[in-house]
Amino acid sequence: MSKKILKAVKAYSKKSWFHISKFIKWSLVSVITGITVGSFSTLFAFMMNTVTDFRNDNKYILYFLPLAGIVTVFLYSIFNYKNDKGTNLVLSTIHAQSEIPFKMAPLIFITTVLTHLFGGSAGREGAALQLGGSIGNQLGRLFKFDDADKRVVVLCGMSAAFSAVFGTPMAAAIFSMEVVSIGVMYYAALVPCVFSALIASYFAMNFGVRADDFSKIEFPALTVTNALETIILSALCAVLSIIFIVMLHSVGDLLRKYLKNPYIRIFLAGCVIVVLSILLNTNDYNGAGISVIENAINGKAVPYAFILKMIFTVITIEAGYRGGEIVPSFFIGATFGCTFGSLIGFSPSVCAAVGLIAVFCGVTNCPITSLLISFELFGAGGIHFFMIAVAVSYFMSGYYGLYKDQTIVYSKYKAKFLNRKARQ
Repeated sequence: MSKKILKAVKAYSKKSWFHISKFIKWSLVSVITGITVGSFSTLFAFMMNTVTDFRNDNKYILYFLPLAGIVTVFLYSIFNYKNDKGTNLVLSTIHAQSEIPFKMAPLIFITTVLTHLFGGSAGREGAALQLGGSIGNQLGRLFKFDDADKRVVVLCGMSAAFSAVFGTPMAAAIFSMEVVSIGVMYYAALVPCVFSALIASYFAMNFGVRADDFSKIEFPALTVTNALETIILSALCAVLSIIFIVMLHSVGDLLRKYLKNPYIRIFLAGCVIVVLSILLNTNDYNGAGISVIENAINGKAVPYAFILKMIFTVITIEAGYRGGEIVPSFFIGATFGCTFGSLIGFSPSVCAAVGLIAVFCGVTNCPITSLLISFELFGAGGIHFFMIAVAVSYFMSGYYGLYKDQTIVYSKYKAKFLNRKARQ
């Protein structure tokens, strides 16, 4: 018996040292990744805030958006990187189907800043994910990691960038692992993603990048009535997320079919954005639209704002301007939810929060991330409403997704292996 115990202790000790060495390895990697990506992402967030403030104070700069588009296409052409897959390239790299070139990092940084400076309608997280993924991939090469470990560093970079830009480390840590393959998560990346997200968030906060905080919303007790209203709102948001996804990809196909020259395509799209902004006499739909989201959370929104934001964002991104779709999805969900709440007599602020999370879940197919980001943005007071929103939106949004390289590994409706790409 004593020999068996001694043998078991030796085997456990050997395994423990293996686990400890791996833990130390990935802790060091995550610290390096968190600081490196966090520093670049902090600079990126600072630039985003600076150019947004400048555009708001100098509205005339919008007129130069078409020229900014030409510069964007030119920069991609001189880098010999004409067929940009955006965030899809990052997901494709994790699936070991392609490689992220390091030149993507400065390229996406500069062109996204240009888009926001001159009033294109886009988010910032797409650039952050690509920036983090590109730097993570380069770090993996410097460390001389094999392909499997290199993919983990790419996930680390994505988490760090998302965390630094949004200030939501819990959601950032899980998002990169969850968004790649729906139904299966890359748990091997859990420790490095958590550590890198926390480090990047701490780094960004100490350099003045502050996260959005809407925790002042007062959530009512859950009742049968408001639970049913939340279910209806969440189902409508799922439909809205499908419409947004289909608009993005169908309009993009049409633009590329009838306007084959990228310079002409992006110039004309820029002109359309300028004209629409002048006709509407507002800059609410230029840039990310954070101020509009804040107003919606406070219970005020133009009833048709979500429709206009979809139009502005689709034209901007599919014409070739750089940016992301997640913040626009926040805008769409928050303004739609606020309008819905005003119409049915349920708190517009609560409905705006629920709408924001439901549309985010619908377009990304990431229910766990959606729950975590709801905690970080709105606090735990609305947990019951957000649980309903995430469950219903995830179920009702089908297999549509923003990213065509996102893989639906298991069915949303039964215990069945699918392994198919998200619908566009």
